[in-house]
Amino acid sequence: MDPVTEWIEAWKIPIGRWGRSFFDFLTTNFAWLFDTLADGVAAALDGLVALLLWAPPILVVLLLAALAYALQRSWKLALVVVIGFLFIINQGLWTETIQTLVLVVAATAASMVIGVPIGIWAAHNERVYQVLRPILDLMQTLPTFVYLIPVLILFGLGAAPGLIVTVIFAAPAPIRLTYLGITSVPTPMLEAGQAFGATKRQLLWKVELPAALPSIMVGLTQCIMLSLSMVVIAALIGADGLGKPVVRALNSVNIPLGVEAGLAIVVLAIILDRMARLSREQDR
Repeated sequence: MDPVTEWIEAWKIPIGRWGRSFFDFLTTNFAWLFDTLADGVAAALDGLVALLLWAPPILVVLLLAALAYALQRSWKLALVVVIGFLFIINQGLWTETIQTLVLVVAATAASMVIGVPIGIWAAHNERVYQVLRPILDLMQTLPTFVYLIPVLILFGLGAAPGLIVTVIFAAPAPIRLTYLGITSVPTPMLEAGQAFGATKRQLLWKVELPAALPSIMVGLTQCIMLSLSMVVIAALIGADGLGKPVVRALNSVNIPLGVEAGLAIVVLAIILDRMARLSREQDR
């Protein structure tokens, strides 16, 4: 090794030690807060899972099919929902699917609640977006396994850290797509609203959000897909669901179990994606 490289390495910036000191400070002074949050999130998720598992699976499947029909007005989609979930029941993965469904829906809802308002704020304030852009780039490019270390330190194992990691991973999508939708509203449309005397709040609710709705809905479907992609990662930190049989299959080279769990994830992804999309009539 040349002397210049040795000299640079000798003056290594102690980022790792700074990070450890920061998380030591958090766990020492705010452990009660993180424990309370983790317990609350875990209790809410476990309660929803227990409620869905208490009902007969066929009843839950029919209710989900009815919801799909109500959202899209498509009997074909309702039939796909029924067939897809019957396949999952047939494979003996109903419990794991419900656990994954609850985690994905909760993470998607949290990501949208966080992402849409931030995206609107950034669209109306360019300085905010300039600050957010490198943060969003970091969140989307940082390897997902890197998230596990601080989350495990702060929240331990279980459903709560799985949800938090998933939200961190999925939230940039609705922020970016809401920003894109709001900033893409045609100027003549905004000028027409202003000409009729609309306030900023009225412009937002009656002009900008309706025009940006297709982009926001794309952010929703992206949230769902990103959340499902974190299923296996969440299983590594104790979250229940379809990720656990995938991890077991990987550890034991169990090809049948891996194929079954993988197909169940695909089926669930297709169903949720089709249910969350705007119908053609709405899109128009």
